[in-house]
Amino acid sequence: MSWQEIETPGVIVDLTIVEANLKRMQDYCDAHGIRLRPHIKTHKINALAQMQLDLGAVGITCQKLTEAEAMLGSGASDILISYPMIGPQKAARLGALAGKARFTVAADSPMAIETAAAAAAIAGAEIGILVEFDSGMGRTGVIAPEAALALMQQVLATPGLRLAGLMTYPASAQTVTFMAALKPLLRAQGLDVPPLSVGGSPKAYQTHSLGGVDELRVGTYIYNDRNMIAAGAASVDDCALHVIATVISTPKPGHFIIDAGTKTLTSDLSGAAHPGYGYLRDYPDAVIERLTEEHGIVRIDPALPAPKIGEKIRIIPNHVCPVSNLHDTISVVRGDGVQDIWQVSARGATR
Repeated sequence: MSWQEIETPGVIVDLTIVEANLKRMQDYCDAHGIRLRPHIKTHKINALAQMQLDLGAVGITCQKLTEAEAMLGSGASDILISYPMIGPQKAARLGALAGKARFTVAADSPMAIETAAAAAAIAGAEIGILVEFDSGMGRTGVIAPEAALALMQQVLATPGLRLAGLMTYPASAQTVTFMAALKPLLRAQGLDVPPLSVGGSPKAYQTHSLGGVDELRVGTYIYNDRNMIAAGAASVDDCALHVIATVISTPKPGHFIIDAGTKTLTSDLSGAAHPGYGYLRDYPDAVIERLTEEHGIVRIDPALPAPKIGEKIRIIPNHVCPVSNLHDTISVVRGDGVQDIWQVSARGATR
């Protein structure tokens, strides 16, 4: 079956491109002595996680507990949840998982460490902690090196926990500045500099230039998307995932409607330099200028060729990660031919 026979809207993933993307990243990490721990939040599929592990990844990264629950079926035995667990409900759920694989979680507060300790007690198994610091994202992560040191000391003093190191996102010049300020504080306490885990696909291939990075967490690289193209980190031909949509209306010249809206493409934009809600692979001058829930409103110069009603088009999403989370299945292709249908096993895994 050709991808053009797929009922729309739908998603196709070209395994040949996926394999090339995975190998390129693994080869880079191997060449620079960096452990690769891919983030499964981009694909959320057990078979793809297994492919990453088979190539040499040391484990996987999940963002939420439900992702980790789904990924236990991938063969992953070393799982990082790069998100702070807070409160007794999270402790109970983490405790139920912690005996089934080697688990590590992120923490940027005493409460997150206490939650992980409660989970370790429930599981009767050790849980690792990565103390998170901010590298300019303004999201989770302590701001001051002194705060990171205090959390590290809390972990070292807490039964059932293992200090696995430090983590940050994204890797940047601020990462280097933070570590430079932290190192003398560690030496003054007689502590070694722990392993450093960083993330971010757009600048992943520059990670080695920062120095002192032990582990890389990346997700988008497996598929790539319009944001990765805009960042200069991928080309159109490196994009493995496409949304397939059908033209359902052509009310006037230079204006057509597709059966893919926010429930298919998400509402994420890619910036002023790349307007619209996705890149039309076969009509690169077209702009998806507006989305409603189930409609995409597309503009194209009336003088240019445009698709006709019933034609199926391929769209590279602006941001592929939330697109994965909107679809129950993907159609796996090689070239134009559909090979299989795979379940997105961690779809909706947001808790």
